[in-house]
Amino acid sequence: MACSLPSLVASKPMAPLASLAPTSIPPSGTQAIPKGFHGLRRSFQPRPARMISAPRTSQRSFVVKASSESYSPLVGNKAPDFEAEAVFDQEFINVKLSDYIGKKYVILFFYPLDFTFVCPTEITAFSDRYSEFEKLNTEILGVSVDSVFSHLAWVQTDRKSGGLGDLNYPLISDITKSISKSYGVLIPDQGIALRGLFIIDKEGVIQHSTINNLAIGRSVDETMRTLQALQYVQENPDEVCPAGWKPGEKSMKPDPKLSKEYFAAVP
Repeated sequence: MACSLPSLVASKPMAPLASLAPTSIPPSGTQAIPKGFHGLRRSFQPRPARMISAPRTSQRSFVVKASSESYSPLVGNKAPDFEAEAVFDQEFINVKLSDYIGKKYVILFFYPLDFTFVCPTEITAFSDRYSEFEKLNTEILGVSVDSVFSHLAWVQTDRKSGGLGDLNYPLISDITKSISKSYGVLIPDQGIALRGLFIIDKEGVIQHSTINNLAIGRSVDETMRTLQALQYVQENPDEVCPAGWKPGEKSMKPDPKLSKEYFAAVP
């Protein structure tokens, strides 16, 4: 429109084009609005291009993204039963989870692979504290996707050399990966398990679970504390354990009025 002026102004000296342009029409030289642009009410001002640096890559990643597959929580449900070969006392034995039902609590923990780095620190830490779990009528079972021959070789390797030495509980071979899959800890594209830990009560029900990514080791102290809290509330079904509860500390009544006794007593 600014280029097609009415004929009545043709006989007069030509004024600068910008002064004749209506205010609603941008003066000549203003940058055109790009195609596909909608909704901007102020004049368009080009922005300087941003420099985007390429993402850094590492040779090996110890972080795994969760699968998009949906699943039901295991806590509060019966633990998936299994029967598998294991190594204990440098011998091959058969372990069946259901054999412990009605008899013992079970700490079932998964680790990625034998002859690795974080794994032996966890496995030996649980073994060194085995007598404490035994006093709580609890068995410990370690599981990985390695064969029993790999387990045996690792047990026969000295701790100073990255081995395990003799252990006080069995190491189970999940070479078919079926146990890891049933407990929801298998990384499908890598064929190994995340650091899953499950506390199973004497009725075979999973009462607690934690799953760490590959680079993060677990705490024996926290596993022990959680087990003690579980046993306490099962022995005292009208009570619950607050955060960080340890044996001998005050518990809580799960009631709007009775719980005030606990809150009034804590600092």
